[in-house]
Amino acid sequence: MAPLRVFPTAIFGLSLLSTLCAAITPGFPYGSQKVRGVNLGGWLVLEPWITPSLFDNTGDSRIIDEYTFGQFQDRTKATAALQNHWDTWITQADFKAIAAAGLNHVRIPIGYWAFDVSAGEPYIQGQLPYLNKAIGWASASGLKVIIDLHGAPGSQNGFDNSGQKMSSPKWHTSSSNIARTNAVIKTIASMFKDSTSVVPIIAPLNEPAGFVGDQMLSVTKQYWFDSYGNIRFPYGTSQQSNTVVLIHDAFQPLSYWNGFMSPPNWEGVMMDTHIYQMFSVAENQMSNSQHISTACNKAGSLSSFGLWVVVGEWTPAANDCAKYLNGRGVGSRYDGSYPGSTRVGSCTGLTGKASTFSSSYKTFLRQYWEAQTSTFEKGQGWIQWTWKAEIADEWSYQAGLANGWIPQNPTTRQFPNICG
Repeated sequence: MAPLRVFPTAIFGLSLLSTLCAAITPGFPYGSQKVRGVNLGGWLVLEPWITPSLFDNTGDSRIIDEYTFGQFQDRTKATAALQNHWDTWITQADFKAIAAAGLNHVRIPIGYWAFDVSAGEPYIQGQLPYLNKAIGWASASGLKVIIDLHGAPGSQNGFDNSGQKMSSPKWHTSSSNIARTNAVIKTIASMFKDSTSVVPIIAPLNEPAGFVGDQMLSVTKQYWFDSYGNIRFPYGTSQQSNTVVLIHDAFQPLSYWNGFMSPPNWEGVMMDTHIYQMFSVAENQMSNSQHISTACNKAGSLSSFGLWVVVGEWTPAANDCAKYLNGRGVGSRYDGSYPGSTRVGSCTGLTGKASTFSSSYKTFLRQYWEAQTSTFEKGQGWIQWTWKAEIADEWSYQAGLANGWIPQNPTTRQFPNICG
């Protein structure tokens, strides 16, 4: 690996470093107004747990992500299924409902393959017209959009939500993968450089797997530097955009990133951290009160971090019971059906449709929702994962609104002292 370089000096020379100190004027008053938003998960990037029917209807157990969705079935059939999904899963009515719920942001995941499919990749394209429609719907509803590159060539984390599930990520091992990703970010930055009143933020990569080791972290840091240049300087000159660059913590504690890309040499950088409490056996074993106190205890790190920090993914769900959450055909830690896990209890009544939830469970969902949103507003705010899910209402903002564990106004509190 080449040593890390401070990107702007490397590209523009020291004489332009002072230009970088020019204040950014984002399309939303970050720093003075809280981000309250929701992710449009499972729409332009497929996830088996969000829309299990789309995968089950293929009749092929090898189809576990968007890559295999195009690889292992008739292309005409796959394309028709995707087209119908894109047309129906998220519509303008959803944007109206999101705005009516008092939210101000939507985060839209999209994969690199919407822009670039190279030889042999089985991905099916057609997502971009829907992204552009979504920008129009957001504008009409007064919502701000975060465009989030959710999948990169070779997969940045090996998760099915990167487009291609694999045992270990390969994105960081190939200069070609990184070059292709940079090219996609340049394209996105160019598309929306003059639309910052609706698209104030671009997130250049979702969840790079820093936990796999130093090479991934080194490549990721350089990629954040490159993305800053690509997003903040999209005009081919020293002119800057007003687009905020939302980098992810790569699954490292916020303290790991202290001083990284900080003002005054860097402007308009925001940190995205994702806070979940169900992807380990120990977290599934926690009591409801332990889940709540764990969320409340995040306040200090969020409020003291040097950059704007937003919790870009989180959920009122406190277990991994949702069907296919850990992958199509993979069980859950909570009920012991996940390989190597220790059973905590039955998932019955903890996932599925809200009509099967007890009143005490719905009360917990409300308490946990309030504990998290109140805590996350100690930083810049929050974006819940996700707006809707076919059969996992505990994850769905839409279902929470309909069934009372999410308030119609996101600032309303039934448990104002939940964090003491």
